[in-house]
Amino acid sequence: MAETSLDRAHAVAERLLANVEEVVLGKTEQVRLVIAALACRGHVLFEDVPGTAKTVLARALAGSIAGSIHSRIQCTPDLQPTDVTGLSVYDQRDREFVFRPGPVFANVVLVDEINRAMPKTQSALLEAMAERQVTVDGATRELPDPFIVLATENPLEYEGTFPLPEAQLDRFFLRTALGYPGTENELAILRGQRRSHPLEHLEPAIDLDELRLLQEAIADVYTDELLERWIVDLVEATRSLPEVAVGASVRGTLALDRIARAWALLHGRRYVVPADVDELFLPVLGHRLLLDPYLVETEELPREQALERVKARVLATAPPPDVQVPAAAAAS
Repeated sequence: MAETSLDRAHAVAERLLANVEEVVLGKTEQVRLVIAALACRGHVLFEDVPGTAKTVLARALAGSIAGSIHSRIQCTPDLQPTDVTGLSVYDQRDREFVFRPGPVFANVVLVDEINRAMPKTQSALLEAMAERQVTVDGATRELPDPFIVLATENPLEYEGTFPLPEAQLDRFFLRTALGYPGTENELAILRGQRRSHPLEHLEPAIDLDELRLLQEAIADVYTDELLERWIVDLVEATRSLPEVAVGASVRGTLALDRIARAWALLHGRRYVVPADVDELFLPVLGHRLLLDPYLVETEELPREQALERVKARVLATAPPPDVQVPAAAAAS
């Protein structure tokens, strides 16, 4: 059988996954989730405790793409919007203002501890994340293609932080956590970093053209119309539950549909199944839901447990359809 664009895209994703796993051990599904977001041109929010390789994963992903420009923004309360976007500086020799681009002008931008930046600086990322452009001094400038933001935040520290507003959270394609490695993987990390860090020896696995191939192939993955309707029903159900003050937006519907196709492709399938949507529900929609504080606080439920309850209620309202994948979609 002749190799198709979906076959080539899957091979690209597998090479990228294998390369990143040379640095980030024992987190195959989490790394695959981030690659799926990258394939969808989506931004990722890592919310986890310190020391769980959030920054290492972002750097490994950027270093695995040949020809990509990657930058890092270390957020602090005194970080200004122009420190992110860039600014116009007067050149005395030429007697004119010259724009000096900020770190946001890169293919992969790591925003470390994003909730330590002031709201006005966080908002500087809104236009970049939503429209892949920035406006400085009245001039709009396009950002490189591809462009993805990988942001981290520590959920345990609240002093000196500024929680992300709902509008900012909605710009993130998904939210995930890595968690601690297992015993054997932690032992391998200990031994592997005895002389140097694996990042120092990481070589690119794909180039920008191959990344674009992966991103374009997502549209060719088959989704049954019953599954499309189910995705819409799931998102609509989040807007009518008493536990949820504000449900997921239409942006959440689009994200869930797109990443379900990417998830299928990364698992070697040419079609989406209900399990894909079910597995991705919370990573894609969880951070977009504003829970009712009274209902959550009276039962003293941690947010993740509250979200699991919301998901169970949503699935009870909109159960998965019985989808029969056409033979042509499975074999094409």
